[in-house]
Amino acid sequence: MSRILIMRFSAMGDVAMTVPVITSFALEYPQLEITILSRDIFKPLFAQMPPNVTFMGIHFNGEYKGLGGLNSLFNELSAMKFDYVADFHDVLRTKYLRLRFKMQGVKVQKIDKGRKGKKLLTRRSDKKRVMQPSSFCRYADVIQRLGFSLSLNFKSIYGESHGNIDAIESVVGKKTVGESWIGIAPFAKHKGKIYPAELMEIVVAHFANRPNTKVFLFGGGNHEKKIIDGWVDKYPTLYSMIGKLKLNSELALISNIDVMLSMDSANMHLASIVNTPVVSIWGATHPYAGFMGWQQPLTNAVQIDLECRPCSIYGNKACYRNDYACLWNIKPDSVISKIESVLV
Repeated sequence: MSRILIMRFSAMGDVAMTVPVITSFALEYPQLEITILSRDIFKPLFAQMPPNVTFMGIHFNGEYKGLGGLNSLFNELSAMKFDYVADFHDVLRTKYLRLRFKMQGVKVQKIDKGRKGKKLLTRRSDKKRVMQPSSFCRYADVIQRLGFSLSLNFKSIYGESHGNIDAIESVVGKKTVGESWIGIAPFAKHKGKIYPAELMEIVVAHFANRPNTKVFLFGGGNHEKKIIDGWVDKYPTLYSMIGKLKLNSELALISNIDVMLSMDSANMHLASIVNTPVVSIWGATHPYAGFMGWQQPLTNAVQIDLECRPCSIYGNKACYRNDYACLWNIKPDSVISKIESVLV
């Protein structure tokens, strides 16, 4: 039986985007032994994988720290006798591991990140607004260049069903007939991807007062908790999920939500891999960069046309207009209308 190692260490959204590809691959090639190498915290993303998939969780601040740690990791991996290595990340650590495997005669391939096309998409003038291949396609391309044909056939980590939320009913309640469940994940890592809190509160307030509707708020960290706690104080019908659930339970909850409102962030991808519709807000970044959620329609991306956007692939660059018009000019009513259209 042939063995393949697939490497992707971060970030959560990017790791989540491997799930449709690896699941499709595993189902198409049940005779293959597939090992996923990633950070241990992402293990719940792969808990529902086909039986020929194994997750190997690691961390780099302990036994695998530094070059010595990488050598130890390689020795462990080498003993597993892989026939193929698929590098879905192409960062310093995976480059090193990939080189060591290649020196042993193992067939290796790495992701093409499409830097040239993304640079043309985000440059200040004469932007080439062309849809770039999605991360799903880029991951699949690595597998195909290793010699495997691959069709991406994936619906949800739960298949045709939803995650079981019986164990967290005391936290989230029981969904009643006719009740709408809405998730709102108003944060992202970088400012260029975050809808202003003053505008988001208008959206939150609308759905907090919507009859027969339950709204779950997602976030993490003290800053985000402070904002969400402030909203919950004003609108007691809201449910803050900060610090309430582990990732596996959060995924199960999201799979039972009718629509998720998210930024261009990990929550968009968590919802996508459990087949939950996502209304996404885009500011400095753009769906054309290839990071739209799995099977999420472009029509559910809320954004405005500005000559300067997109100005960034990851939203980490400061706004050179100094006004973040790409986000401030999105009207709350347009976000509300889009969510309501999904709920119909």
